[in-house]
Amino acid sequence: MVLHQFDYVFAIGIIFAFLDAWNIGANDVANSFATSVSSRSLTMMQAMMIATVMEFGGAVLVGSRVSDTIRNGIISTSKFTKEPAALMLGMMCALVGSSMWLTFATKMGMPVSTTHSIVGAIIGVGIATLGKDGVQWAYNDGKGVAGIVSAWFIAPAIAGGFAIIVFLITKYGVLERKRPLRAGFMMVPFYFAVTAGILTMVIVFKGAPSLDLDELSTGQVLGAIFGVAGSVVLLYGIFFLPFLYRKLELEDWQLKTWEIIYGPLLWRRGPVPPRPEGTAVVQDYYRGHKTKADLTTTRGAADDIEHAAAPQIDAQSSEDGVKRGSSEASPAEKNGEQTLEAHEQEALGPWYTPRNLFVKAKYYFFRGVDRDVVSEQNAIDSANFLAGDLDKMHAEVKHYDNKTEHLYSFLQVLTAATASFAHGSNDVSNAIGPLTTIYLVWDTNTIAKKAGVPIWILVFGGAAISIGLWTYGYNMMRQLGNRLTLHSPSRGFSMELGAAITVILASQLGLPISTTQCITGATVGVGFCSGTWKAVNWRMIAWIYLGWFITMPVAGIISGCLMGIIINAPRWSGVAA
Repeated sequence: MVLHQFDYVFAIGIIFAFLDAWNIGANDVANSFATSVSSRSLTMMQAMMIATVMEFGGAVLVGSRVSDTIRNGIISTSKFTKEPAALMLGMMCALVGSSMWLTFATKMGMPVSTTHSIVGAIIGVGIATLGKDGVQWAYNDGKGVAGIVSAWFIAPAIAGGFAIIVFLITKYGVLERKRPLRAGFMMVPFYFAVTAGILTMVIVFKGAPSLDLDELSTGQVLGAIFGVAGSVVLLYGIFFLPFLYRKLELEDWQLKTWEIIYGPLLWRRGPVPPRPEGTAVVQDYYRGHKTKADLTTTRGAADDIEHAAAPQIDAQSSEDGVKRGSSEASPAEKNGEQTLEAHEQEALGPWYTPRNLFVKAKYYFFRGVDRDVVSEQNAIDSANFLAGDLDKMHAEVKHYDNKTEHLYSFLQVLTAATASFAHGSNDVSNAIGPLTTIYLVWDTNTIAKKAGVPIWILVFGGAAISIGLWTYGYNMMRQLGNRLTLHSPSRGFSMELGAAITVILASQLGLPISTTQCITGATVGVGFCSGTWKAVNWRMIAWIYLGWFITMPVAGIISGCLMGIIINAPRWSGVAA
C-alpha cells in the first residue's frame, strides 16, 4: 500500500539525497584523483571523464551491498514496525542534516568524511526518536556504531601500511636502481596485473547484486580475477611495452599517444630522428618543486635582493586572502582560468539570445574542469596558515628519474580509476541508504528485514555523485594533493593502490569506512618513506582530523533537533467553533 499522504516526505527525501550525493562527489572526488592531477599524470578534464565513468559504475554495480549496512545497521528498524512512516521521516531528517553540513564543509574547503556525516545524522535521529538505547552502539558484527568508528581508526593505518609496502618495493626495486627505467619495464607488468585483479575482485567477489553474480562459485571467481589480470598483462606486452620502450628508451620525440594502437608495429619503426633543441620527450613531473640545493640558492638570492632594496609596490588583500601588488593579475588569470566576466565580454546583444545563453552555459559547465589545480594549490597556499612552508616541505622529498616517473603515470591512471570505482561502490550508500528506506516504506508501508536496493536509486545516486565531482570537485582537489606531501606518479600510484585495496576490502565486508581516511593514511605513509616527518604537512593533517571529529556531532545535532521538533510539534486540528 503506497502512503500517498506522505508523498511530500518522499519528495523531500529525493531532493536532499541528491544534495547529499552531490556533496559526496564534490567533497570526496579528491580522494581518487587529487594525486593523479597533482602529479600531472592527468589533466582535470581527463580526470573528470574517467571519474564520471568509474564513480557511476561503482555505484550501480556494487553499491547495493554497502547501502544495506547503512540502512539497517546503525539504528534498529524493528522498533519502527508499528509506525513505519516515522522511519521515513527519520531518514528524511538524516539526509537533511547530513547534506546541510556537507554543503557547508564543501564550501569552506574542509575535506570531511561523508561517511561520518550520514552516520552522525542517523545517530541523531535515533536518539531523538528512541533515546540513546535506540542506537546500536555495540560492534554488531562491524555494522553498529562501534564497528564503524573502529574502522575509522584502523582504515588509515591499514591503507598507510599497504601504500608503504607498495612504494618501498617501487623505491628499492626500481627508482633507486642504477638503471631505473629498465627495472621499471620489468616491474610494471606485475603492477598492472595486481591492479586489474583488484578491480575485477570488487565486481565479482561475493557477486555484484545488480549483475546477478552472487551465484558464481569460488573457482569461477578466482578464474575471473586471474583471467582479467592475465589479459591485462598480455595487452601491456602487445601495446604498452613497445610504445613505452620507443617513447622512453629510444626517446622518440615524435611519437603521439594515440599511436599506442600500433602495438607490435612500433618495434619495426625506423630510427629516431635527431631531437630539436628544447624539445622534451616527456613532461617534467617535478616542475615547480625545488630540491634542497635549489631552495638554498633561491632563498639566498632572495635575501640578498630584499636587503638591497625594499619593495616599492603596496600589497593589496584580495577577496581570497592572497596579498599581491596592485599591478598583478588575479589568481584566476594566473592559472589560466577564464572568469565569467571574460566570458560575458564575448556576448553580443541581449542575454537571452541563443549565442549568449550558450556562452554562459559553457562557462558554468566547464568551470569545474578548466583549471590548473597545481597552480591553484600554490596560489592559495601563499597566504594560508595551513599550508606552512610548502617549498621547504617539498624539498625534503627526493626527485627520481623523470622518464621512470612517466612509466608510472600510466599505472597511476589505472589505480585512480580503481580507487574511483571503489569510492562509488562504498560512498553511494551514504546518500541512497536512507533514500532506499524512505522509498520502501512509502511504497509498501512495511519495514522489510531484507530488501534489495532498486536499480533506479543506484543510478540516481551515481549520477548525483558524478554531477557533484564534475561541477565542484576541483575545490577539494586543490585542498589536498601537494598540500599534504610532494606528489609524483610513482608516489601517487602507491597512495592510490594502498587506499583502493583498503576500501575494496571494506566494501566486500559491508563496512562503510571513510575513503578520506584511507587516502590520507596512504599519503602520510608514502610521505614517511622519504625518511623524515618533515616531508608531510602536519598542519593540514590536523585540519582534516578536526573536520572528521566535528562532523558526526554537527550532523547529528542538525538531524536530531529537526526530528525532535517535528515529532513533538503541536498539531493544528482546525479553527474552534
